[in-house]
Amino acid sequence: MAVRLCGGIPQRISVRHPVLEGLPDGLIIGGGDDISPEHYGGDLEAKVKLDPQRDQLEIDWIRKALANGIPLLGICRGAQLINVVLGGALHQDIRHLRQLTYNRPGLLPTKQVRVANDSHLAEVCGTNRLRVNSLHHQAIKVAGEGLAVVGWDLDQLTQAVEHIRREPIIGVQWHPEYLIYLPSQLALFRWLVRRSRPSAPDAGENP
Repeated sequence: MAVRLCGGIPQRISVRHPVLEGLPDGLIIGGGDDISPEHYGGDLEAKVKLDPQRDQLEIDWIRKALANGIPLLGICRGAQLINVVLGGALHQDIRHLRQLTYNRPGLLPTKQVRVANDSHLAEVCGTNRLRVNSLHHQAIKVAGEGLAVVGWDLDQLTQAVEHIRREPIIGVQWHPEYLIYLPSQLALFRWLVRRSRPSAPDAGENP
């Protein structure tokens, strides 16, 4: 719905929904199960819910996007996986690190995020203070090659990353698809749709 509202035409890609032909103009890597720890040097004995087929499918698509300059929007697990493909590391479980941040999972915007003033994300969202939702227990620990951390919660855990040279890559730890009634959140999808068009203006414009 968010992609359609911004003028794009969504196509689902999954293990059961292959792309019919060609490459997409833009790519969203969404939320879901934990990423297998083998991909980032995590604890292989930890009790986590995994989906190895999805891991490999999305890793392959992220690599295709990076190789072909396809704009990438990572959402929650998707942001983590983009980071992992670029050589970054994850906190396998952040629950014990939580002290100041509201940590009850939910779809409502109950968590505070501070965004770097000079970041592209702040331009896209039109603000450096966001209220977002939270459905995760893992997070980016070390940013991957070419990525900069540009968003933090009250515990200073990473909530957003972007490319240091403004290549079309943004990753957010929350779920903006459930917050499209907020202009700052719908703006993320508008950014992706605009950057997916070769003749599009700079998507840093406010919605």
